Amino acid sequence: MSVIYMLITISIAVALLFFFLFITAVRRGQFDDSHTPAVRMLFEDELVGSEDTESKQSKTEKLTDN
Repeated sequence: MSVIYMLITISIAVALLFFFLFITAVRRGQFDDSHTPAVRMLFEDELVGSEDTESKQSKTEKLTDN
């Protein structure tokens, strides 16, 4: 029976630890951006490097030159 009391105590301590970490993350602004994820799929990929665009342009120029 003492093992059950020990497990309950440990589980409550772990739950309080996770709750404290969650509150800390909320206060530091970890979850502030609630608008961007909802509309992210509507935008073009703006983070694609300019190298990809340049390589595509050079390939099309090579094809049109022939």
